[in-house]
Amino acid sequence: MTAAQIGILAAIVVYLAAMVYVGFYFSKKGAGGSADEFYLGGRKLGPLVTAMSAEASDMSSWLLMGLPGVAYLSGIADAGWTAIGLAVGTYLNWLIVAKRLRRYSVACGAITIPDFFSRRYEDKKNILMCIAAIVILIFFIPYTASGFKAVGTLFNSLFGVDYHLAMIAGAVVIVGYTVMGGFLAVSTTDLIQSIVMSIALVIIVFFGIHTAGGWDVVMNNAKSMAGYLSMTQLHDMATGGSTSYGLITIFSTMAWGLGYFGMPHILLRFMAIENEDKLKVSRRIASIWVVISMFVAILIGMIGYSVSKTGSIPLFASSSESETVIIRLADLLSRNGFLTSVIAGVVLAGILACTMSTADSQLLTAASGVSQNLLQDFLGIKMSAKASMMAARLTVTGIALVAILLAWNPDSSVFTIVSFAWAGFGAAFGPVMLFALFWKRSNLQGALAGMISGGVMVFVWKYGVRPLGGAWNIYELLPAFIVASVSIVAVSLATAAPSHEVCAQFDSIGDRREKITWGAEPSESM
Repeated sequence: MTAAQIGILAAIVVYLAAMVYVGFYFSKKGAGGSADEFYLGGRKLGPLVTAMSAEASDMSSWLLMGLPGVAYLSGIADAGWTAIGLAVGTYLNWLIVAKRLRRYSVACGAITIPDFFSRRYEDKKNILMCIAAIVILIFFIPYTASGFKAVGTLFNSLFGVDYHLAMIAGAVVIVGYTVMGGFLAVSTTDLIQSIVMSIALVIIVFFGIHTAGGWDVVMNNAKSMAGYLSMTQLHDMATGGSTSYGLITIFSTMAWGLGYFGMPHILLRFMAIENEDKLKVSRRIASIWVVISMFVAILIGMIGYSVSKTGSIPLFASSSESETVIIRLADLLSRNGFLTSVIAGVVLAGILACTMSTADSQLLTAASGVSQNLLQDFLGIKMSAKASMMAARLTVTGIALVAILLAWNPDSSVFTIVSFAWAGFGAAFGPVMLFALFWKRSNLQGALAGMISGGVMVFVWKYGVRPLGGAWNIYELLPAFIVASVSIVAVSLATAAPSHEVCAQFDSIGDRREKITWGAEPSESM
């Protein structure tokens, strides 16, 4: 092993050890002693942790691998419109959903998203909760697999370590601190990981520009490629030409922003903040960080192409290759001495941070869906607090094993996997969440229809309609979101109105906090 590799490895090992220590620390403090502590951290999150853990768990390896990879191959249009949609979706989610969901979840005593849906619609048979938990399992497993894939790719590209062994080792670390410390450990590590991710982005941008020969060289290289800097054209790396990026495609791509309304691991942060009045601070922090980080990620893709032109790193021709651009740049940085190799290790730890901050949140959310919502609430299996925590931890381990199998192919694309899972949650949960919070007339039957139709349409459009191409080549989230919304309205109006109690609870959420007494202690609602 070279001195450069030793420096990189040292930085990564220190980082991973710190993450495991956080899990150990919170396990000793008693986090995870009850379901409320394990899944929501006792609703004790401060505004900074709430904001940064939400966004770190949101971005995943997609930020440092998927988005730069797309920009590298096709220019700024696809990556840019995706980023704009996500930025708008992030802001609106914090603005219109966060406070009302926090208030509503406290009022009804919900500690998970499926639990909230069930309580909101007075689902005494917990059918809605069961379906929601199944949706979480269906779409979180491939989402988690994309994270494990990124870990395997990282170590394989850098050290020549077997892809599968590296992936398994990364999964063991993530599962380790998640099952030990629960939500508080996951949220704290996510805050740390967001900082590491930010440092990684800054370092690579400046190093990449320097290696490419300066900012003017980067811009000249980008301008020389047809459609590369256009927001209405896509560059074709294979032919050197460009293709049109029309209005329908733009709306389709911006539909990524709709996904935020249905992301369980992000919505849980809204429920967990210590005081709803602090959500305004969280919104500002989150929105600014998201805009800057995505802009820089796209910039890295452009810079990476110019570095390839110098011959310092290979010229990539496929998405699975282009997604390693930041890894290649970090490897290049490490060759300038031991100190720079340590700095490169911090950059690569940023990739791990992206991966781990999302995977841990997804594993924890999926665990709550199985152990809390399916086993206890739906099937009615009585468990002690200790048995419930054991079931949650076993669920985390089981899901991780399945995700490893799905990520076994090293040639799969992080961006492709994430986009499908994102569409699934956005369509199945997003419309239900919005109507649950803002339309009193929506009922249980409408929510069931919306959740099922949205989830099914994602598969139908992805594999049955979108392959037709042309005008049908629309990101599956948009048509599925529309179908789910129409289903909720139509079925709700065609069936009986919600009970007086459900309507009264809905009305109370819009009143002053002192009036919220449904299933919560007065101190909780203040």
